[in-house]
Amino acid sequence: NSVMTATTVKNDSFLTLHYRIALPEGGDVVNTFVDKPATLLMGGGQFAPSLENALLGLAEGDQKTFSLDPESAFGLRNPDLIQRVSLKTLRDNSDSEEVYVPGDMVEFNAPQGGTYAGILQSMDEEGAWFDFNHPLAGKTIIFEVKVISIL
Repeated sequence: NSVMTATTVKNDSFLTLHYRIALPEGGDVVNTFVDKPATLLMGGGQFAPSLENALLGLAEGDQKTFSLDPESAFGLRNPDLIQRVSLKTLRDNSDSEEVYVPGDMVEFNAPQGGTYAGILQSMDEEGAWFDFNHPLAGKTIIFEVKVISIL
């Protein structure tokens, strides 16, 4: 007398899903529903931990929409992450022909390898102010997900 248990998303699941991240005021940041589904290895760093937490326990075929406040989504904005970068550092990390305008996202090489990105706030002849907060930090987001399959 074997009982079939539905497969649910666990900490180490590999899943195929559609997802949409949107802002309450409108506008999708990401939407895979219009294209092909995404694959996700839980705990692999592709999704913020808060988004992975929302997926835990969902079963194949489940479709849910979550509203995540900033603390549960990408965190609050951190004023310490607005930092001055010298023009030399900017030049070392970019093409010398590059012209930047406020609002541009610029990628920097991190000392320990990898990269991090910041949004240019303002510039003068000595350097620039960059906001290294996640672009969605401080925002409430709508997270809609449909689990297609769980391996």
